[in-house]
Amino acid sequence: VQPVESGGGLVQAGGSLRVSCADTGRTFSSYAMGWFRQAPGKEREFVAAISWSGGRTYYEDSVKGRFNISRDNVKNVVYLQMNSLKPEDTGVYYCAQKVGGLMAVAEGYTYWGQGTQVTVSS
Repeated sequence: VQPVESGGGLVQAGGSLRVSCADTGRTFSSYAMGWFRQAPGKEREFVAAISWSGGRTYYEDSVKGRFNISRDNVKNVVYLQMNSLKPEDTGVYYCAQKVGGLMAVAEGYTYWGQGTQVTVSS
């Protein structure tokens, strides 16, 4: 069962958006979670990751101080709160799951969602 993203949409530059990723098919709290994004014509890139407990987080440099990743292991949901959005944040946002520790490399993740589109207008 794939995780399912939601919450994408169109927002003006400087605005905020929160995307969510829900998992109903696995022991959610066993997995580290990551967010990646892919802009048109570009490769998928790492955005943020959170440990299984939520105690550790890791961010790509360009989103530090603007994005916040969190999780609720009771609701089986991971969130990505995005503030001060820029047009270069536009892309399809994917959540992914992996066993073990945090990782910023897509190949390390086992389960992937279908993605949710985030568009930031200038």
